[in-house]
Amino acid sequence: MTALVETKKEHQKILSTLSRKPIVIFTIVLLCVLIIMSALAASAAVSMGLLSSNNNSIKAINHISSNKLKVSREISGAGVRGSGSNRRFNIALIRPTFTAAAYNNAFYKFYSLFIHAQAGMNVTTHLNLLSSKIPKQLTPSSSASTMSFLPHHLKTLLPQSNINVLTDVDVDTGSIFVKNGITSNRYDILIIGHQEYVTQSEYNNLKQFVANGGTLIVLDGNAFYAQVKYNRNTDAITLVKGHGWAFNGESAWRSVNERWRKETSQWLGSNYLCYSCKIVFLNNHFGYKHHEEQYLTNPKDMILMDYNALVMSTKNYHPPMAKPVIAAYQLNYQKGKVIVLGIYSDDIITNGKFDKFFDVLLLQHLLHPK
Repeated sequence: MTALVETKKEHQKILSTLSRKPIVIFTIVLLCVLIIMSALAASAAVSMGLLSSNNNSIKAINHISSNKLKVSREISGAGVRGSGSNRRFNIALIRPTFTAAAYNNAFYKFYSLFIHAQAGMNVTTHLNLLSSKIPKQLTPSSSASTMSFLPHHLKTLLPQSNINVLTDVDVDTGSIFVKNGITSNRYDILIIGHQEYVTQSEYNNLKQFVANGGTLIVLDGNAFYAQVKYNRNTDAITLVKGHGWAFNGESAWRSVNERWRKETSQWLGSNYLCYSCKIVFLNNHFGYKHHEEQYLTNPKDMILMDYNALVMSTKNYHPPMAKPVIAAYQLNYQKGKVIVLGIYSDDIITNGKFDKFFDVLLLQHLLHPK
């Protein structure tokens, strides 16, 4: 009787295995098909030039992820340990208040009114729109999310460091330097967002900060696109040159788009690409969608992560080169360096994957500044 029961159990076990076998086989076949399709798609992308066969961007992010533990071991609740860790780092975020003013129902109303103005035409009406008082609040156009989120995030990451929040006015007046001149920096790192509109003094001071040995981190694209002047008495800005226009206080006329294009390429390493265009990011770990980006224009740029951007021509837009490179990169300039994210980071500043990427870039810089 016992033997019959055991035999029956064996038969049931065999039948159960056989009943599951088709599902297992189907699953294995499906996985194989997906792997083959992925390989063929990657091969096709390489042949079309959409992906580099030596995809250093993916290697870069994987390398950074693999080093996360190593970096974290050098961090304690008291701050960063390791090379240079006994000091407190002085970090300042710069609120793009001049850009906030330009977007505050001012400059863009003028641009819209005279969108069809031809070169050589002097505009003498609605010039009040080319001046704007600095608002108290930031908006998405002026990195509001970043300036709200990042101070606390940095203080949690680097509890012993000094985290300050400044404005464009502070940089314009030279507050980023010690009192005895512009040859000594007050901060180790400056972090800017959408600094689309800056004064000549602010532009010069940020460049000098890097030359002195500081690190400038640029989170958002469309940096240093237009020049404004700042009136301390009225706390307002006025357009000077850039964004397709120039203004002398009496009339406005068509002019250059990017104010310091060549100079910016030399020390920042990139230039503004486009807004009204179509871009697909083939290496997109953060779910980022096209907004405003920089493209690399300096051969000395060291790519940290290539987003493998596919920039498409349209009826109204043609890329400045065959395949513009949009990437996070580092560029050494004199005694300092810039780290540019290349995208509009404010859109994904609370994305967990992006935050880890940013944190590791920052920590690796602090631990290994050269």
